[in-house]
Amino acid sequence: MPNYFALIPAAGHGARMGSEAPKQYLPLLGRPMIHHAIAKLCNVPEIQRVYVVLAPDDTYWTQYDWEAFSAKLRPLFCGGDTRAASVLNGLLQIKSEIAADDWVMVHDAARPCLMTHHVTQLITEVGEDKVGGLLAVPVADTLKRADEQGRVQQTEPREGLWQAQTPQMFRHGILVNALQAIGVELPTDESRAVENLGLKPRLVACDSRNLKVTYPQDLKLAELILENLAD
Repeated sequence: MPNYFALIPAAGHGARMGSEAPKQYLPLLGRPMIHHAIAKLCNVPEIQRVYVVLAPDDTYWTQYDWEAFSAKLRPLFCGGDTRAASVLNGLLQIKSEIAADDWVMVHDAARPCLMTHHVTQLITEVGEDKVGGLLAVPVADTLKRADEQGRVQQTEPREGLWQAQTPQMFRHGILVNALQAIGVELPTDESRAVENLGLKPRLVACDSRNLKVTYPQDLKLAELILENLAD
């Protein structure tokens, strides 16, 4: 039976937040934001280990106490210049520790409102899949494509469109192959890299509470969600 592991790429800075500290370390309910994602993933019984891929020169990580997660948590100081590079570097560094058929859940450090049942649903629906899959939400809003002047060029049909979230779960071997095969265009998520191999990941319905903190106002929204979160 394959095992389950989690990997959090956290080597970026998050320039759109306009903060001096990297986004993953911004305070959220008295903890660094990344703490909330780590806590949820470490709390899932099926997950054997949670890896966090950090920048080689990260000086923030050691300023916090991670002892509560020591049984599962392991930092990897091998982050790259892009998300894809960080994920690939992390996967290669742990290659000797896990099997090619083992599942790896890649989760955003900036998605602090992940719930345990989101992860268990992903495991239930994708654990027997030949390709893998990801949490996502069907698009509900009307979508507009803008022109160069910032005016509506056309309205895009939303039927069949989903907004990708994380975790995105793929077998270690497939994900390594997908990321190593990347050409000039860098994927913004792991699913895109796997799709480039001609494979079709499974979409697992999630909800909007699993938001990604991108802008300063998102921190307040994440705070409100966490304060009222019932797993």
